[in-house]
Amino acid sequence: MQSLWMIAASFLFACMGVCVKFAAETHSAVEITFYRSFISMLLMFGLVRLRGVHLATPEWRWQVTRGLVGFIALFSYFYAITLLPLATAVTLNYTSAIFLAIYLALAGMRLRSGIFGALLIGLVGVALLLKPTLQADQLAGGLIGLASGVMAGMAYYSVRELGARGEPETRTVFYFSLVSSVCAGLWLLFSEWHTIDLRSGLLLLGVASFATVAQLAMTRAYTRGKTLMSAALAYSTVIFSSLFGALFWGEVLDTSAWFAISLIILSGIAATHFSRASPVEQD
Repeated sequence: MQSLWMIAASFLFACMGVCVKFAAETHSAVEITFYRSFISMLLMFGLVRLRGVHLATPEWRWQVTRGLVGFIALFSYFYAITLLPLATAVTLNYTSAIFLAIYLALAGMRLRSGIFGALLIGLVGVALLLKPTLQADQLAGGLIGLASGVMAGMAYYSVRELGARGEPETRTVFYFSLVSSVCAGLWLLFSEWHTIDLRSGLLLLGVASFATVAQLAMTRAYTRGKTLMSAALAYSTVIFSSLFGALFWGEVLDTSAWFAISLIILSGIAATHFSRASPVEQD
């Protein structure tokens, strides 16, 4: 089944998260964002040339907007990973499916009535995961993680629009990496750069490589598999991340946290299902 490519993508995304968390011991979140974006840009440039895709685009405004929003989402996600248990940061980032449904509704797309129930479940899950009993430092990380989900949902909306306008996926990923590299690079002109040694260099290379290959696997799952099944399997990243978190950092989430995560996953899957256009609109 082609949808099973999402399992591979989820595992690779979790591996990326592990590399981010280890790399954060010696590098800032914006540095990690820069190296992830820059290396990915080089890899995607090679892929674009290999496939004969032209970089010139008539949709440069959408590409720049997608890149800017994607940069904010990526930085927020990496920053949240440095502050939270890995599985918690991943789950908050995956609220993007919920916010994508909201953006589609605001854009005037006719959604199925069940979307409102899905959004309510998701909001309850987020509230439980960010409950006041969280430690003060984790609460800040939780809000940043939630912001990454908000911005990622907006980025996916932009990707959806670019696809509808005929933009090749490889070109869109390349411009996302390019814009993110420029934004992070400008930020670092006024920030401290940390020396890269063999260990940190391998970790930063791992962040970019795992992310790029995971994106390609995810694209294959969505384009050749069943959309809803692929969306459901995407949440296996949370499971892989929880296992890695327990293995490397002894992160063990309590029962209430897992209940909240379950609600968010359920909401995300339902939102993906109900975000599809109604039969009336499709005719």
